[in-house]
Amino acid sequence: MPKSDYAKVEWAIRFIQDHAQAQPELIEVAAEVGLSEFHFQRLFQRWAGVSPKRFLQFLTLEEAKRLLAESRSVLETSHAVGLSGPSRLHDLFLSLERLTPGEFKAQAEGLTVQWGVEDTAFGPALFAALRRGDEERGLCGLAFLEDDDPERAFEELRLRWPGARLEALPARARAYAEALDARLNGNLDQPLSLVLKGTDFQLRTWEALLRIPSGRVVAYQDLAAMSGAPKATRAVGSALGQNPIACLIPCHRVLQATGAMGHYHWGAPRKSAMLGFERARAEARGA
Repeated sequence: MPKSDYAKVEWAIRFIQDHAQAQPELIEVAAEVGLSEFHFQRLFQRWAGVSPKRFLQFLTLEEAKRLLAESRSVLETSHAVGLSGPSRLHDLFLSLERLTPGEFKAQAEGLTVQWGVEDTAFGPALFAALRRGDEERGLCGLAFLEDDDPERAFEELRLRWPGARLEALPARARAYAEALDARLNGNLDQPLSLVLKGTDFQLRTWEALLRIPSGRVVAYQDLAAMSGAPKATRAVGSALGQNPIACLIPCHRVLQATGAMGHYHWGAPRKSAMLGFERARAEARGA
């Protein structure tokens, strides 16, 4: 039986998705995660900001289709008024830094990656920050754990930064986990630097993702157009699968044109939870 709040929410979402045709009642879902109706309702309300019933409406196919149609005009408007510059991004107040060509060629040799595992609203995650000497460059990795095991996330981190020295430093991870939590709850007072390494197309795709406002979604073909390659839908899917910074680079905001969730590197239930969480927050803001 799941123990953490997010684990219970994830379990509930997975249960509802698996039994969607039966449309399970609140009492059934609560029993599945080992809670009374009252406590499950309170848990969901505290976690998502809306009732389980309202939250689950955000995850339906029809709602997804509506958001896809709605987001097209939202994105067109945001581009027209210049809200999406690459150095300062309007919805998350992030700054992006690409590795220099020399650093990229050297596979980050001479750099240090400090990492640690911290709890988040969407389950435990491995956070990684890049340093050169005494200079902190920014967050270079955020990966949710599979079955609470950091092994896969750590191996992906090692492969992405083969020339860097890896150093366990929980305090740095904790600071970034707190920054993520603040952003999830709408507190954008402090900028957060992200460091990205990838091909030119991957970087353009990841930067395009940051132009999708929280609570909105786009289709793969729309993201391809935003990345400057309208016909490269398959390449966009590959770039999403290589996204090194979950949640903050919001690859979870991309759906299939039919409204189906599609693949997500850190699991479909987590993608559903993140979209529902963001949509609930957007509705609360009147967005």
